[in-house]
Amino acid sequence: MDLSSMGRIAGTDEAGRGPLAGPVVAAAVYLTAEQERELLSLGLTDSKKLTPRRRDFLFERMVSLGVAWRAQAASPARIDAMNILRASLWAMGRSVRKLPRCFDVVIVDGTFPIPGLDIPQRSMVKADLLVPAAAAASVAAKVLRDRIMDALDTVYPGYSFRKHKGYPTAVHRKALADLGPSPVHRRTFNWSP
Repeated sequence: MDLSSMGRIAGTDEAGRGPLAGPVVAAAVYLTAEQERELLSLGLTDSKKLTPRRRDFLFERMVSLGVAWRAQAASPARIDAMNILRASLWAMGRSVRKLPRCFDVVIVDGTFPIPGLDIPQRSMVKADLLVPAAAAASVAAKVLRDRIMDALDTVYPGYSFRKHKGYPTAVHRKALADLGPSPVHRRTFNWSP
């Protein structure tokens, strides 16, 4: 796909589809050419390929560069009501709609387009590896979700959210077996070992 023919590109991605607890968080980002060059020179890529420290550094650099970004969380209750795919697309749509309209098209990381979005869009598998704005969105979404899970760890300390961010680790499953679900657990997800 020739990205240069698309005009100004925004990217959107989410973090937190697989965990048993906490929200799914989506972000939308538009990068100027200068911001893109600088962030790529600092190692911007798919957030899953970066250490937490590197993600935090890149996110703080995005903020200091004045990058246009917006984010939206979908709560566990919304995830249970809509399902995780629909909740993720809902959050991505909300983040895109909140972004200043400084772009021509939005690249959606994944297979599915955002329903009801009245902005030109293209869904793209691995956009977070191929499109810098989508990579930046993946970093923003992951950093923000991790911060939410760190905060939830202080509210519900028995689950060790700070360690596993709500993902289905052995420690998390044991806490669920011992304590039962917290108010931020996704009721429709399979908690069994």
